[in-house]
Amino acid sequence: MEKIASFTVNHIDLLRGIYVSRKDCVGEEVITTFDLRWKVPNKEKVMGTGEIHTIEHLGATFLRNHESQKDNIIYFGPMGCRTGFYLIMKGDLESKDIVDLIKEMLEFVSVFEGEIPGATPRDCGNCEDMNLELAKFEANKYLVEVIRNIKDENLKYPD
Repeated sequence: MEKIASFTVNHIDLLRGIYVSRKDCVGEEVITTFDLRWKVPNKEKVMGTGEIHTIEHLGATFLRNHESQKDNIIYFGPMGCRTGFYLIMKGDLESKDIVDLIKEMLEFVSVFEGEIPGATPRDCGNCEDMNLELAKFEANKYLVEVIRNIKDENLKYPD
């Protein structure tokens, strides 16, 4: 059996950043899957389920309501390894194309106050597993340390 694309990425040399994970054609449309890598794999402590779940709710709500991009958002959710998130968007895009969008999302999450969207028993299958303070901390850390001064090495997978 062939390895899937995400298992062929060199995780030993992978830095935090925004990467194009894959591009797929659906009919005549191209969709781009982005790897939003918040943690250095196998070196940094991964995010806990509470903060990653909270970021998922806040990030998806922000992206699907974004004035200019909401119609291009297909999916936003966590990686199973808990080192980041996948964002799937309509369009033949490159990592640099979404830096500003991700910066806006992180600014939203890092200062969010109030009730977490969809965090009720009616709306979510695990609404008790939320941690807003750690979600804000993780979003701000990724924003300040990676996204605000992103470099080419954080936009292209290592060989």
